[in-house]
Amino acid sequence: MAIFSKTCEYALRAVFYVAQRSHEGYKVGIKEIAEQINSPEPFLAKILQRLRKEGLIQSVKGPSGGFYFDAASLNRPLADIVTAVDGDAIFTGCGLGLTDCSESNPCPLHEDFKKVRNQITSMLNHTPIGKFNLGLIKGKFSLNK
Repeated sequence: MAIFSKTCEYALRAVFYVAQRSHEGYKVGIKEIAEQINSPEPFLAKILQRLRKEGLIQSVKGPSGGFYFDAASLNRPLADIVTAVDGDAIFTGCGLGLTDCSESNPCPLHEDFKKVRNQITSMLNHTPIGKFNLGLIKGKFSLNK
């Protein structure tokens, strides 16, 4: 079970891969990223272009170009990626998907789901994009199914 949309999953996996390669001093192309995270290349291209337009990832065209992160971008929170791709529903939405769920009109899951949602929000807001670089480089983590 995933908590993110498929688009957001690909975005996060791509961001982690590009962050790792940037940490190692490289820029990476769409084809390499897609192969390494097991993503359809055209779909991934659209995702990365959206992140670039939002200023969350950098890119350079040309033979030595590709996607990369600068030092400042590696310190941005994962919440920025999630919001750019999926909006803020994960931070504010109802566990049952109701549009009118609130403190004054709660769904049956409201109180328990609010706790989980707040934990996810905190994790995404306090985890920088570059946090997992060394773990990825050392093979401690996987980005491919």
